[in-house]
Parts: sequence; C-alpha cells; structure tokens
Amino acid sequence: MILDDLVAVTKIRLARHQRQQSLADLKQTVAKMPRNHKPDFLTRLKQPGLHVIAEVKKASPSKGTIVTDFPYLAIAKAYDQAGADAISVLTEPDYFNGHLHYLKEISQQVSVPTLRKDFTIDPYMIYEAKANGAVIILLIVAILTDQQLRDYRQLAEKLGMHAIVEAYTAAEVTRALQSGAKIIGINNRNLKDFRVDFTNSLKLRAMVPDNIPVVAESGIKTQEDVEKLAAAGFNAILIGETLMRSNQKKQLIAAFKKERELARLETGA
Repeated sequence: MILDDLVAVTKIRLARHQRQQSLADLKQTVAKMPRNHKPDFLTRLKQPGLHVIAEVKKASPSKGTIVTDFPYLAIAKAYDQAGADAISVLTEPDYFNGHLHYLKEISQQVSVPTLRKDFTIDPYMIYEAKANGAVIILLIVAILTDQQLRDYRQLAEKLGMHAIVEAYTAAEVTRALQSGAKIIGINNRNLKDFRVDFTNSLKLRAMVPDNIPVVAESGIKTQEDVEKLAAAGFNAILIGETLMRSNQKKQLIAAFKKERELARLETGA
C-alpha cells in the first residue's frame, strides 16, 4: 500500500534529520523564534463562507511529476496575492518532490499561514515544522494512534500552531472527534491506493458538529465541485493539482472565493 511506503520512507528521513540536528537543539531553535504575527488560522476558518488553502506541489505518487517548471516562491506569492487563506507546502521528498526549504522560504515571503503537508509521525516533525515557519500541521488519523493524535495536536497548540486532523472514513472521523480535533480535514483520496472519490467528503460532512471547522481535501477540480462543497457547509477547501496545472492560478482562486462571498451574504454575516 502506498501509505505504508510513505510512512516507511518518512521514518528513514526522520532518523537522518535527527542525526543532523538533535531534538534538544531543534527545541532551542524554536524557543528563539520571534512571535508569529500572521492571521490566526482557526479564527479565519470560523468566519462565514468558504476558505481556500492553496497548495504548492510538484509531484504526487499517483500523478508523478505534475509540473516541470516549479518557481515555488512565485507560485506561493501568486496564491497570497489572489487571496488564499492559507498555503499548503509539500515537504515530503521521496514521493512528492517536496522539501523543507520550500516551506521555510515560502513562510518568510507570504502574509498568510502556511501548512506543512507531510506525514507527521513524531513530535520531532512538529518542532521541525515550527522551525521552518509553518503555523499549521497535518495529522493523518490512519497512521497515528488515538494517543498520538491528542498529544501531537496539543504539542502543536503549545507551540502556537494548529493541526488539521485528516480522516477518510466514518470511523476515522469518529476518532478525530474523540481526539479533541479543533479542525477536521475530510480527504476524498484513499491514501492506501490513492484513488479519489469526490463524494466522500460530502457523505461524511454531517458527522462533524457545526462548531468544528471542516476542510475538504483532494479531487476538487471545477467550480461546480466548489459550489457543492460550499452548499454542504464546508469551511474550507484544500486544492493542489488543479491549481498547479492551471496557467490562471489567481483567477481560479478568485472564482473559488466567490462561493465564500455568496455564503457570507446568505448568512447575513
């Protein structure tokens, strides 16, 4: 299964990073960092309407190389200027061609919160995300125990960060809720075989109470998709491949965000 392979290579990479910099040294680096002044992600998600998390991604296990030309800073700045509410940055190198330095440089150059998109399996990676400028991390229910989900989220919050707790099945949504998740992501992609079912998020949305923001992830391609998710009550969408393949990234984000404004008007907020 692809997910098992991803976790395996993440463990190897984690061990290498730990040899290069100890957890104690990493914690010192984090302790010396200046206070983050970017908008609070959770507060933003709770505002009316549909929010856009735009992803910087060069490749994926299912699609291979998505783009050969990869001016990641220019892409991130375009997302920022277009009004994206957050920017997701792939840092997994073996299957997604990501890198931590993408996250660090982008975080320094944009005005909105950044998400480290990776397979978090150890507290070290949370400190690492913080040290490289992220204010959001991803916790995937399928690869973590109930205790890890709770502990890692609480560690992120202690460091002034937020965690999106990602689920794919009804059982995983239940586990995410039981762990105390404050933001839940519902993935349309089965990480075991990377097949996508856009209706997955629509089926599971009702399981999450209205007071917990929900993010729809993967397989979002068209304005019609976005309209369906807005109507279903999602607080945000995370879009990667569709934006990366587009030559009109700013226009796409602007179009998607129109659904947010429509929803805002409908609620009277």
